[in-house]
Amino acid sequence: MAWDRPSLGAYEEGCSEMAMVDDERGGGRVVVGVGGSPASLAAVRSAVAEARRSGRPLVAVTAWEPPEGEALYRRWPDSGWARHWHAEARARLAGAFEEALGGLPADLDVTLRVVRDRPGPALVELADRPDDLLVVGVRPRSLVRAAHRHVRRHAVCPVLSVPVRPLQRAELRALRRVRPTDFGVIR
Repeated sequence: MAWDRPSLGAYEEGCSEMAMVDDERGGGRVVVGVGGSPASLAAVRSAVAEARRSGRPLVAVTAWEPPEGEALYRRWPDSGWARHWHAEARARLAGAFEEALGGLPADLDVTLRVVRDRPGPALVELADRPDDLLVVGVRPRSLVRAAHRHVRRHAVCPVLSVPVRPLQRAELRALRRVRPTDFGVIR
């Protein structure tokens, strides 16, 4: 596993803990967008399976923006705040692999990237080779979401859209009947 240097503007100088990674290999990569949603966890599983099948390296990407937006941040920049949100995004990326697979796959060349940008443009910019494969998770009825729409319109490589399995009616009924005491400690 390697962490790439993110694009963080004013924070970039303070990023000494991350290793620089040389991505100039042939054969393309499997690039997966990770956001922490159930759809992105399904995309992580599919991307790992595709990377194993094809023997390509896996690049997992989490994109983030300041919660107040870039325009307001430019008016009142705060590198401490940027470091905080970068750390949150980094933890979300590592946690997604933990939740989806129980940890990073040891048999794959995995690069984790945290990028300061909107998700759609960040994914398209990273998966910039025709032999890359871009994997994104989609929720039911989410094909109109901005990130997925941007990826479908602007990607120069094949895009694999991985749908998350919708809950069945019985599962939804069971979730509605759950009470807080159902999560108590069993002794």
